[in-house]
Amino acid sequence: MASGFFAILDDIAALMDDVATMSKLATKKTAGILGDDLAVNAEKASGFVSSREMPVLWAITKGSFLNKIIILPLVFLLNSFLPQAITYILLLGGFYLAFEGAEKIYHYFFHSKQSSAIEETMVPKDDTAILAQERSKIRSAVLTDFILSVEIVIIALSSVLDQSIQVQMGVTTVVAIVATVGVYGIVALLVRIDDSGIRLINFNEASNTISDKIGHFLVNLLPKVIKGLTVVGTIALLLVSGGIFKHEIDIVHHLFEKWPTLLADFTIGLIVGGAVLVLLKSSLAVFKLINR
Repeated sequence: MASGFFAILDDIAALMDDVATMSKLATKKTAGILGDDLAVNAEKASGFVSSREMPVLWAITKGSFLNKIIILPLVFLLNSFLPQAITYILLLGGFYLAFEGAEKIYHYFFHSKQSSAIEETMVPKDDTAILAQERSKIRSAVLTDFILSVEIVIIALSSVLDQSIQVQMGVTTVVAIVATVGVYGIVALLVRIDDSGIRLINFNEASNTISDKIGHFLVNLLPKVIKGLTVVGTIALLLVSGGIFKHEIDIVHHLFEKWPTLLADFTIGLIVGGAVLVLLKSSLAVFKLINR
């Protein structure tokens, strides 16, 4: 009886060890998407008055956990009964990520100044408008998180398909939880950088003190950090999407087989994303012409 109990404990320990080891590998493979998730949500959770940043972030975090609760069982069921669907979903997500990366680059070069001017004229003036803007940002962030979460879960699962079902479920669940806690925990720290700076500035009445200098540095740091994360996230989108197509489509793999990995992934992602962007914009232009 006792020996059987300890044998079960030994099996559980071995399983947890396998899950921990494979989780590290799976987390590395999803790091690109996590970077973009971080950039997107840091941007979504900033720009509010200090008292509203954390409630908005908490609402997005709850939505992210709900997304994982919906996605995980669906992915496990598909993997058990219709495993080929996982590949197609992965490729569809790759198209979306490539498009997002290409669209961000296009927006930066062709629409950044124009959109900034438009955003300035759309600043909400009253509490009702501010709350409506909050809800809109939360919905947008949760929707983006859902799509990115699907990719995170599937990429994590695809990295352990040769393992037992217990390890697959354990690793994928761990990565999903780490993704949510890690990303939104870092975002929470980022959006409070400027508040910490203001506290340092107001620490004493003297001017031009060390605390003032550090405070001003922190206040000016947040927008730069978010811009930097946006750049890193855009590159990550193209790298992740390019990697998906290179690993899942044989002809693409053979065409870029001799290229350096990062250059190949980025180039593939940029080509696919650019093609999708051109296709969508062309279709939209044709649709407008038809409906004139």
